[in-house]
Amino acid sequence: MVSATEPRLFCVPPPPEGDLEGQRVSSPDGAPPGPWTLETAYRYCERMATTHYENFPVASRFLPAHLRPNIMAIYAFARTADDFADEPRFEARRVDALDRWEQLLVAAYHKEIQHPVFLALRDTVRRHNIPIGPFKALLTAFRMDLTQKRYGTFAELRHYCKHSAHPVGQLVLFVHGHHEPELHRFSDEICAALQIANFLQDLSVDTPRGRCYLPEEDLVHFNVTREDLLAGRHTRAFKELMAFSVSRCRSMFLRGYPLIRRVEPGLSMELEATWRGGMAILQRIEDLDYEVLGFRPTLEKQDMLGIAARSIFSFGRRFLRGEV
Repeated sequence: MVSATEPRLFCVPPPPEGDLEGQRVSSPDGAPPGPWTLETAYRYCERMATTHYENFPVASRFLPAHLRPNIMAIYAFARTADDFADEPRFEARRVDALDRWEQLLVAAYHKEIQHPVFLALRDTVRRHNIPIGPFKALLTAFRMDLTQKRYGTFAELRHYCKHSAHPVGQLVLFVHGHHEPELHRFSDEICAALQIANFLQDLSVDTPRGRCYLPEEDLVHFNVTREDLLAGRHTRAFKELMAFSVSRCRSMFLRGYPLIRRVEPGLSMELEATWRGGMAILQRIEDLDYEVLGFRPTLEKQDMLGIAARSIFSFGRRFLRGEV
């Protein structure tokens, strides 16, 4: 743990002096100016985490109570940056907002910033010795979203996931004190699988916006055209492409599964619920016979409750076997 009096973390170069002056900062996300205390900052992050729909639990009750606020702070940072890159209200200032968000991130590694997300995030990184790299990687991914709408190969898509998905799992592991490279590799597989499952789930949303996360090499191989996607044609070729894509994504989930058995009980249940949520989305797509170009399939509340119950049952079974 970094000393509470340590002025710098991980040799992060200081921002220009102007970015460190004063207690109040402009908020590119429109957060109220405060003043903020650490307690109110964490509550702000909690509200953000509990009011956005996700396919996976964000800091569920499976996690130790003292770690949940830290996970929510990380989520608030990433969720806001994602909104900069995607939400219509930021259309005219996406680049400026992301640039300012990164300036605030760097500044927060040097002093307290009067912004709820960065006040909570600073406390989180100091408590758990978290490097700045994963946060910057996320911002790189959001900038990629502004310019890259298609991917030629699956390798290119995985490179995007390296910035957009891998850091999320890395940050969660850091909060729990896990720095082991092997565990991070398992986490990378699960997080990339979650990202790709989300892409397959969001075809009806992304296609009209000109985004296509189905690699060009796969479209060519299965003889699916962009016109087919835009017209919402659920052709045999499209369904074969989707069956292949779902199968490939499921194999990534399976490669990452050993992580669930290698971490402490609370995180293990959280990860299993997340893992099952991603697998459930793939199953939902299959159950719909891959006809997902007209609407976005989602998990309902009863689905989430079932996932939580199965995760608890699985953990209990492993506990009785002495595997926990």
